[in-house]
Amino acid sequence: MDFRTYRCDDEPVPRPATGKTPVRNLRVIDEVWRPALEKARAEGRTLTDVIVAYLRRYISTPPRKREDGD
Repeated sequence: MDFRTYRCDDEPVPRPATGKTPVRNLRVIDEVWRPALEKARAEGRTLTDVIVAYLRRYISTPPRKREDGD
């Protein structure tokens, strides 16, 4: 199996290059990212697990209308 090293924050993360899950990019400020990473590690989870769980919950509800000025 072909293993590539991806970088998550400043740590190399070996992952099999299966091509099954597309790699996504997002921008998050450090004051949110670092505590979230620490909490996920303390819970034995990855930030991918956390983000996917929140996205699943987000898409399970109907869209909210935005008020003017948001």
